[in-house]
Amino acid sequence: MIDFQPQPLPRHYLSIDEATQASGFSMASDRLTCSLLRTLAGTKPGGRFLELGTGTGLSTAWILDGMDADSHLVSVDNDPEVLRIAATYLGEDPRLRLVCADGAAWMEENKEQQYDYIFADTWHGKYLLLDEALSMLKKGGLYIIDDMLPQPNWPEGHHLKAEKLLEALAQRPDLWVTQQHWATGILVAVKK
Repeated sequence: MIDFQPQPLPRHYLSIDEATQASGFSMASDRLTCSLLRTLAGTKPGGRFLELGTGTGLSTAWILDGMDADSHLVSVDNDPEVLRIAATYLGEDPRLRLVCADGAAWMEENKEQQYDYIFADTWHGKYLLLDEALSMLKKGGLYIIDDMLPQPNWPEGHHLKAEKLLEALAQRPDLWVTQQHWATGILVAVKK
């Protein structure tokens, strides 16, 4: 087997990672997931991107790295402490708008918006308000979720929610869905 040579990390990634560890935030996306996010971002030149669940900005950095200069990303989180880390390192990027808001309220206020790429990395848009999130996805748009394989930080009984979500997505007639048993368990869907 030939060893794959990893590509460069996004600018600020190591600083964000260090700040994330110092903050005690334990819900950050892993590097394999982030690498896929960057690759998929590259398929949407001039795209409108939505990230539900910014966290400290680790995955945000990778999405931005894959986007072109004409693309725009809205990233929403309800925790001002973790958003402060993202803003410190990524806030000057003119393609990015960081939003501190409750996910449900933000989605209700912006339900008419349409996106080429949605990474749902929190409850809203994934376990809650799934239909609403998918209605914001353009035809040909990508819907991406991770943590579909059991994780050490899952609360008791969470696997049942994950199974129910996977079943619901697989049965949607408006999506082509691929579930991957790789990294933390990634699902990529495209709207028909």
